[in-house]
Amino acid sequence: MNETQVKKSSPVLDFFKRLKNARETSLILIIVAICIVLSITNPYFAKWANIQTLLGSIAINGILTIGMIIVMISGGLDLSIGAVMCMSMAFSAKAITLGVPPILAILIGLVGAAVCGFVIGQIVTKLNLSHFIVTLCFMGIARGVVYVMTSGISISLVSNLKTMPTLAFIGSGYIGGTVPMSFVIFLALAIAADLYARKSSGMRKVYYTGSNEMAAKHSGIKINRVKVLACVACSVLAGIASVIYMSKYSGVSVSAGEGAEMTALSAAVIGGVSMNGGKGTVAGGLLGLLFIVLIQDAMNLFSVQAFWQDLIRYVIVLLAVILDVLQERARKKKNS
Repeated sequence: MNETQVKKSSPVLDFFKRLKNARETSLILIIVAICIVLSITNPYFAKWANIQTLLGSIAINGILTIGMIIVMISGGLDLSIGAVMCMSMAFSAKAITLGVPPILAILIGLVGAAVCGFVIGQIVTKLNLSHFIVTLCFMGIARGVVYVMTSGISISLVSNLKTMPTLAFIGSGYIGGTVPMSFVIFLALAIAADLYARKSSGMRKVYYTGSNEMAAKHSGIKINRVKVLACVACSVLAGIASVIYMSKYSGVSVSAGEGAEMTALSAAVIGGVSMNGGKGTVAGGLLGLLFIVLIQDAMNLFSVQAFWQDLIRYVIVLLAVILDVLQERARKKKNS
């Protein structure tokens, strides 16, 4: 074997080649550049108060994004996560106001979210309907359940949380007085989810199902079970996010979670998660979320009007989707 062949087969060179081509690498470089520019152009950006706000805003949307990534990798989509989050916290908050212990109340909310995900998965798999249609309907159903439960009136837990310091700490507390507890919870879930996605045989089945459903079925993978479990995981993560939201805002707003599905979807697509399934990473999707949060923070710091913010945000998402389609076409052309 000559020297050229040795270099070509070097694990180190292969690693750096993969790193160079990874979407995560590009996003990290873009995020670093944005942070440098904002630090120079706006002195408030680098202050710890602003960073704490950023970390706190990432937590809830980050947990929802993890759920969206799992469903998208399986070949689906979940437009109901924001409404399911609101429904889950409505169940928990209502139980707390009725005197149910906090832990049991939270479990009630999580079970409600899990049941919702299970029903979505069953309808998608048994009736062979698209995730888009089913979850769009469940967006309205879950939101309707909230309105029926609350009569359209927000549930306040201000007085309840005064006697429940542990629950209050989840959304409003700080570790060491500096790092939001909500961000610590999100970070732990993000690391666990990313490791599970990269290392576990269970998640490989999700990738196979999303990549080529028929091939996965012929290889012995129970694709319907995989799809249902992906839907349940997404809804349970929405339930976990609801606990943080309920604690952070001391109650439940009937409009809570509106638009959360678009933020999660946007983050996933920007982070390289394919709309066609079978491709993407948790880390990439969360980097996509960080990119969105930084752009949002920059627009707020420079007092960009709200209608311009929506325009800019959705143009960025559209460009990300177009890039994803072009990359997929280039990959198929290369493999053909």
